[in-house]
Amino acid sequence: MPDPQNDSIAVIGAGITGITTAYNLARRGRSVTVFDRHPYAAMETSFANGGQLSASNAEVWNSWSTVLKGLKWMMSPGAPLLVNPRPSWHKLSWMAEFVAAIPRHEENTITTARLAIEARQHLRRMAEEEGIDFDAEHRGILHFYESRKDFEAAARVTALLAKGGLERRAVTPAEIRSIEPALHGTFHGGFYTPSDFTGDIHKFTFGLARACERRGVALRFATEVLGAEADQAGVTLRVRPVETAPGDAPAAEERLRFGQVVVCGGVMSRRFARGLGDRVNVYPVKGYSITVQLDDAADQAAAPWVSLLDDKAKIVTSRLGATRFRVAGTAEFNGTNRDIRAERIAPLVAWCRARFPGINTRHAVPWAGLRPMMPDMMPRVARGRNPRVLYNTGHGHLGWTLSAATADAVAALADARPNA
Repeated sequence: MPDPQNDSIAVIGAGITGITTAYNLARRGRSVTVFDRHPYAAMETSFANGGQLSASNAEVWNSWSTVLKGLKWMMSPGAPLLVNPRPSWHKLSWMAEFVAAIPRHEENTITTARLAIEARQHLRRMAEEEGIDFDAEHRGILHFYESRKDFEAAARVTALLAKGGLERRAVTPAEIRSIEPALHGTFHGGFYTPSDFTGDIHKFTFGLARACERRGVALRFATEVLGAEADQAGVTLRVRPVETAPGDAPAAEERLRFGQVVVCGGVMSRRFARGLGDRVNVYPVKGYSITVQLDDAADQAAAPWVSLLDDKAKIVTSRLGATRFRVAGTAEFNGTNRDIRAERIAPLVAWCRARFPGINTRHAVPWAGLRPMMPDMMPRVARGRNPRVLYNTGHGHLGWTLSAATADAVAALADARPNA
């Protein structure tokens, strides 16, 4: 157990990983302070993702087929996977490590599936205990395929997921129509995972942040962490408020002392880790989404309730209550660029109109976020060189799916002896 005299712990980041981490630490009796530069929780990558809590999407991307697709699509602005050809040392080193992890594709996929299954029970417990409404839909996730080749490739992935404990069954075109009648298209077959579910990540994280506050967690929103230093006795954070009145001078920098720190800083984790003497090679992989407002009864009837994944287009969907439909996808390697690009949003709108022609897309709200992705696609949940420094970051496209389990793991690690 931690030393009562040095029980305080800082969490950098108030996205899904930071808030679930803070909650788990508070449940263990820790004195927790969360820092985030935004005025509210879940304002970046945890704001408008695809909504899926998907053990069925646990396959890691490390494969030669992914590499070949990236090269093929490099000059296609609307491609599902887009790599900016401009080189940088960060990008090149990340991609070299990505290729080096290809031999661990099967092992990492199985591990990720197991972690995703474990995460479900933690997340459901938090939502139930704290009374959090996050538009959850427990209707499973349906993957669909138009060609025999793609279906057979998915069957091989299904076998890997089964080794991780996930039940995912093959379905015929007729069963696809029965599972989700609103879906248009001609299909060879699909795979259905009844145990997967969906929900609004922003609503969940915001609600859990309020629960953290009720449990005594100090939420330092609108506060930027400028740097961190660790020694044998603890960790010092340099922080500064980012919001001042018009015309005021910048707020003064503070130096705050804690017994430990957990870095949950998303794509900024690499910078924080470097300052703490560690290497966490997170790369920002941009994803896009549209949230279609289902304004009238006809729109609502035309939209699906079952969550979908189109593997060929790399697009996922979630129904978020009666009046919202989320369509998300694509991966873009373009540094920390947060611009919402029209040529990346257009394929999402076109896909929605093709698959659900009865939906009016005039009110489709675009969004882009940066996924913090490690080269081997595995989240970094570990101590740093200094045992008072911990990391819970690098979840990539599965932050929503894995966060509840990794938060429990890093909280246990924070309580354990440094040599545990």
